[in-house]
Amino acid sequence: MRSDASSVAEYLAELPPDRREAITTVRQVILDHLPPGFEEAMQYGMISYVVPLERYPNTYNGQPLAVASLANQKNHMAIYLTGVYGDDGAQDWLRQRWATTGKKLDMGKSCLRFKRLEDLALDVVGEAIERTSLESFVAAYERARGPRRT
Repeated sequence: MRSDASSVAEYLAELPPDRREAITTVRQVILDHLPPGFEEAMQYGMISYVVPLERYPNTYNGQPLAVASLANQKNHMAIYLTGVYGDDGAQDWLRQRWATTGKKLDMGKSCLRFKRLEDLALDVVGEAIERTSLESFVAAYERARGPRRT
């Protein structure tokens, strides 16, 4: 469910109470583990954690690069981990680390889906966020993008 909220506070206020509590808790885990240089912003109707354009303006669509996003969907909530998505080693680490928690992993290409806060291994979410520095994320983006034409 795409939101038209223009601020994080507005986004949170429009959520039902149970989802507001879950999203707020996950948001705090992300903020507590977010490496230096990333900023919280609203992007594509989600709470996102981005490389500010002042730091890296040369994106393919003129929008800040998002390392992670947090969203309320129709049938679930989701954490989009784009810092994990493009890195096979990071995906393997996440799957292995999650398995040690005993919790079921509901993972798409770049998202962790959850219906209740209790479905998440919050310590693993925090570690996944912490593992991606701004510099390594931008370098991975540039490698994926390949040589640019001038």
